[in-house]
Amino acid sequence: MADTTPPTRRLPKIDKAWAASAVVLAGVELAEPAQLWPTVTFAGEALLGTAPFILFAVLAVAYVKAAGAETLLSRAFEGRETRMIVLAALLGGLSPFCSCQVIPFIAALLAVGAPLSAVMAFWLASPLMDPAMFLITSGTLGWEFAIGKTLAAVGIGLLGGVGTMVLKNSRVFADPLREKPQVGGCCGVKKPFQGKPVWRFWNEAGRRETFRTEAATNLVFLLKWLLLAYLLEAVMLRHIPAEMIATLLGGSGMWPVLLGAFVGAPAYLNGYAAVPLVDALLTQGMAPGAAMSFVVAGGVSCIPAAVAVWALVKPRVFVAYLGYAILGAMIAGLLWGAYA
Repeated sequence: MADTTPPTRRLPKIDKAWAASAVVLAGVELAEPAQLWPTVTFAGEALLGTAPFILFAVLAVAYVKAAGAETLLSRAFEGRETRMIVLAALLGGLSPFCSCQVIPFIAALLAVGAPLSAVMAFWLASPLMDPAMFLITSGTLGWEFAIGKTLAAVGIGLLGGVGTMVLKNSRVFADPLREKPQVGGCCGVKKPFQGKPVWRFWNEAGRRETFRTEAATNLVFLLKWLLLAYLLEAVMLRHIPAEMIATLLGGSGMWPVLLGAFVGAPAYLNGYAAVPLVDALLTQGMAPGAAMSFVVAGGVSCIPAAVAVWALVKPRVFVAYLGYAILGAMIAGLLWGAYA
């Protein structure tokens, strides 16, 4: 007998970033109609001002992906353990690959016995900085802050890598892997980091398609998150008293840095969206050291990065990962506060 049950209609998937931007605009329209157009123009002008950085970042990342340059990443996990830690921290702080793309790669490395210390160094540094984020950060917060965050990314990777190497025989890092680690990723990567880079990618149709797809995907990704961030920045600048920010996160010393780290860890939206928000907080009186600790702690503990670690290792290793993040964020914030 034929099945006469009508097919179930699935509602179209709504992107959270676009939806959040619509909610912000709707809220402004309802609460303060006169500020709707100024809010839109503020976000539009901010996007226009960062457009050159966005465009260059999108093209650079698309080129790296199309050329297959991520294969170079595997070389960081060869040789002596100390060498692996240093290279993993450096590549983690510079590579343009998201957390979900490296999950299968890291899972394979751990399965064949790659040291957890090098993996930890890469995991800690990777979500903090990449070429696109460097350009967005420098365009909004200045080159010095972008360079400082890059150094912080490498530094926190070294901190976690060396710390894990020293404590590798402790109960925390003994038998670190889950019994059945989840190796899937949101990017759908099955067998990453294979083969050799092809720098003249335009000679192959498949690589040209990869370039177009990656460029379009990253352009949309940056635009939707930066639009949301700039809309929130406009609202923040109007409604959050500068005196309150200056009281909580201003000044010098340990307190604003500590608070920035512990607020940043759970409150982080996205590495790109955080940049305009931090710019607004700095305008309202946030201390430079607190700003650095906020972006470092939040970047390492944001959901995509944290899920990548949680999927593969046991809870005690995950707690150590978060501990390195908070400690590294505090050190970075104190150093940046002293410099700035």
